[in-house]
Amino acid sequence: MALFKRKPSGKAGEWYYCLRHGKVEEGLECPAKDRMGPYANREEAARAIEIARDRDDSWRQDPRWNDDPDRADPDGADPDRADPDRPERRRPEGEDPGPW
Repeated sequence: MALFKRKPSGKAGEWYYCLRHGKVEEGLECPAKDRMGPYANREEAARAIEIARDRDDSWRQDPRWNDDPDRADPDGADPDRADPDRPERRRPEGEDPGPW
């Protein structure tokens, strides 16, 4: 028997989809690691897998996540990343670059 058993977190009136049991649950039934949510109502929680799939599809089609050639710089730089030549990104001479 575990001395420090974690209690599931959640509130009554919050709806979750339990991945372990494959069903909709309200509040404090299963650990957070096994749930998706919270959702506003039971019907929305029942569609949790469909909602996640739709979000994944939209992210896959997002040019920022797909290296869209129309968004890329001609010199190959990533437009969403900071410029390494900007003063706030330069390291003082001789400074150890660290593990990364």
